[in-house]
Amino acid sequence: MIIDNEVVKYKNFLKDKNISLSDNKEYIDFIDAGHEYLIQQMKTGMPIYGVTTGYGEAGQNYAPYEEAQELQKNLYRFHGCGVGEYLSPEVSRIMVTIRFISLSKGKSGVSYDLLKRFELILKNDIYPLIPSQGSVGASGDLTPLSYIAAVIAGEREVIYNNEVLPTMEVYDKLGITPYIFKPKEALAIMNGTAAMSAIAIDAIEKFEILLKTSESFIASVFELLLCDITPLEPFVHDSKPFDGQIKAAANILDKCKNSKLTHEAFSRYENFHLEAEQNIQDRYSIRCAPQVLGVIHDNLEIAKKWIQTEINGVNDNPLIDHIGKKIYTSGNFYGGYVAHAMDTMRICVGNLADILDKEFALMVDHKFNRGLGESLKLNKKSIHHGFKAMQITLSSLTADVIMNTIPASLNSRPTESYNQDKVSMGTTAALHFAKQLPDLTNMLSIALLGMAQGVDLRGYENCSAFLQNSYTTIREKIDRLENDRRMDGDIKNINKMIKAGKFA
Repeated sequence: MIIDNEVVKYKNFLKDKNISLSDNKEYIDFIDAGHEYLIQQMKTGMPIYGVTTGYGEAGQNYAPYEEAQELQKNLYRFHGCGVGEYLSPEVSRIMVTIRFISLSKGKSGVSYDLLKRFELILKNDIYPLIPSQGSVGASGDLTPLSYIAAVIAGEREVIYNNEVLPTMEVYDKLGITPYIFKPKEALAIMNGTAAMSAIAIDAIEKFEILLKTSESFIASVFELLLCDITPLEPFVHDSKPFDGQIKAAANILDKCKNSKLTHEAFSRYENFHLEAEQNIQDRYSIRCAPQVLGVIHDNLEIAKKWIQTEINGVNDNPLIDHIGKKIYTSGNFYGGYVAHAMDTMRICVGNLADILDKEFALMVDHKFNRGLGESLKLNKKSIHHGFKAMQITLSSLTADVIMNTIPASLNSRPTESYNQDKVSMGTTAALHFAKQLPDLTNMLSIALLGMAQGVDLRGYENCSAFLQNSYTTIREKIDRLENDRRMDGDIKNINKMIKAGKFA
């Protein structure tokens, strides 16, 4: 992937890790012209925010040209106060890449030399060690991004060859000299939304696997609970043509193909008087599954679209227009789009957890599971308990997920002498979205174990090819539950399979 001032597609960004900076002379001249224009304005004595003035509320303080380099150094140093768990090497890599993309647009006043330094650390797989907490998501992700600036300058720590090492130790080993920031360059790195965007991108990639896995489980519920597939028919969803709803229904219907367990479309009209205790339609959590999942699919696409725009945007301050000869103070560092995308995705995860909880409760309850019996027990002795406790664990995880749906964007905290009086909280929203996913994965692990037990009860030969394949994948590693035993190890094994996309 070549980095220049063109748009980087979201899908390409995820797949292509071979990143190079354009060496086209016209592009190099374009970038350096922006930096030269900035220097010229500084030399006239023009007060330029964060370049010849202090930061935030201290923007009223003027700093002469001679102190510009020291001002940049002090900026990343005094923001070195991040706390919490460290971001993963992958999220760190994505953060560096996002900031690289934004600065490459040529509207930040940075030099081509700085862009080459981004290329250098990425090509050498040098990833800054970045604490996850400390950003309110406006004026950019200042504190997290200060760790990128510090590493470029040869300070703090990095992840290199899966080890945490002092940056200078790695630089010495590779023959890299610390970079000395030119005016505005540290500010340009730090005044951005790369932390929230990187966390969001990494979490969305993981969530997409979980959403597909959830559809697999829900399709199995249609089979194992002998459900009517009429609500999945294309006519229904073409009549209310939301893209996500149409997609979800088609996915579930396809996975149920050739099942001997589901009630064929419209068959309940004929069999209503022939089958005991036969309701003309299934419960909402089953019948409305495409509508529930459709909202999630569509919001996921909106989130990805917004994030693609964000990572291709220039979101530092001030913006340098060397062609129009103007310097714009502004607020593109406000991460509102990412914040709202992540808050919405957290609500989506909450709804997904809720429908999984409802459907699993139906599956284990003998009053509703149409002959699967008490708690999916294979051993009918009263001293055995089947999936009784597994359902309790799954339900408790549902509560944990749903409790994490309060919008972070409504918790704007004024900071820095009320200069930053309205902030996005985008990084907090992204972190909390990411924190929901382990619980959702464990929920699915329990649900899939119950699914396999349901196949044992209904008969492998009666299931769709898709469900048979999922069952085989599970049973290659985990025995069916005959007698009461601990199940936590089984949950961990399925968890690994889910993350590997085995059921997606």
